[in-house]
Amino acid sequence: MKIHLTSVFVDDQAKALRFYTEILGFVKKHDVPVGEQDRWLTVVSPEEPGGTELLLEPARHPAARTYRDTLVEDGIPLAQFAVDDVEEEYERLSALGVRFTQKPVEMGPVTTAVLDDTCGNLIQIATRPQ
Repeated sequence: MKIHLTSVFVDDQAKALRFYTEILGFVKKHDVPVGEQDRWLTVVSPEEPGGTELLLEPARHPAARTYRDTLVEDGIPLAQFAVDDVEEEYERLSALGVRFTQKPVEMGPVTTAVLDDTCGNLIQIATRPQ
């Protein structure tokens, strides 16, 4: 068994797609209309195009909004993405205007930082385990 798909709840799918592809560097995998205004919209790492997909899921359900917004209020990231060098990625993303709620911090064998994805979520980046 392995993880094939996970999701983040987003306020605006088009805005999320721009952020996750143009800023974070993911690539669009699926974009299928669902109903009148939503899409089955997934992105993947360009390093693993057949790997785990991230669904940019509309945050329409009240429970989804409450869950997501409470995590943000408490400063808890909804997801974590692996990067080779957190400090380098922090500098790159900061130069692109990304807002971080936590600058890079060493936590034992990994370094982490937390960013605002502009779509209602906090996302943690962390060094890849060696």
